[in-house]
Amino acid sequence: MTTLVIIPAFNEAEAIGQVVGDLPSDRVDEVVVVNNASTDATERNARAAGATVVREPEPGYGAACLRGLAYAASASPDIIVFLDGDYSDHPDELPRLVDPIRRGEADFVVGSRIQGDAEPGALLPQARIGNRLACTLMRWIWGAEYTDLGPFRAIRYEALQRLDMQDRTFGWTIEMQIKAIEAGLRIQEAPVSYRKRVGVSKITGTVSGTVRASAKILGTIARYAVLGTPVRRSASSIQAEYAEPG
Repeated sequence: MTTLVIIPAFNEAEAIGQVVGDLPSDRVDEVVVVNNASTDATERNARAAGATVVREPEPGYGAACLRGLAYAASASPDIIVFLDGDYSDHPDELPRLVDPIRRGEADFVVGSRIQGDAEPGALLPQARIGNRLACTLMRWIWGAEYTDLGPFRAIRYEALQRLDMQDRTFGWTIEMQIKAIEAGLRIQEAPVSYRKRVGVSKITGTVSGTVRASAKILGTIARYAVLGTPVRRSASSIQAEYAEPG
């Protein structure tokens, strides 16, 4: 089974080379770094580390992930892995996420920092509180047994296409988790390690980022609880929408 790793990256020049370099080559066929409007050497350092680089000029975590998926539509991998570019996750732990899918035991595996070994101070209090609240609401509404909204995750590509991901900002991770439940995917969590990131978080590292992310996550839960999930678009329409100009 082929595995493609998508790494959204905004100004992660200091960390991106380590993230790409630590991914296990025997489990990864291609690494795609999405340069999300960076103003530093993120793109240059990612290429130097051996990654394919695509660009998404619109700021936003979801926008960057969607750009990565547009690239994946032409590669048609079996498994997609999402991983942050700040070196807070441990890329060498990727087998914990992809192996259950390779064995046919799961369609979607979320790396749980709550179940794993988190370095003191790595997962900030506001992130822990937000995770707990979101996971509690998903359990009450959908009966889900998530413990984390961790960004390190793996999913069968065919299953991901059916989820019709749309969020372009902070709601990306919880949108995927809610839609995975409603789509009836076989979901697992895997404990993953977590360390203090390189640099300052653009979300939980600031008050405004924390407030905006929290509002988006709670709003996403409320919307899908009331309206359900939208109808799936085809992979070709996604690819056309996010195709590189020219």
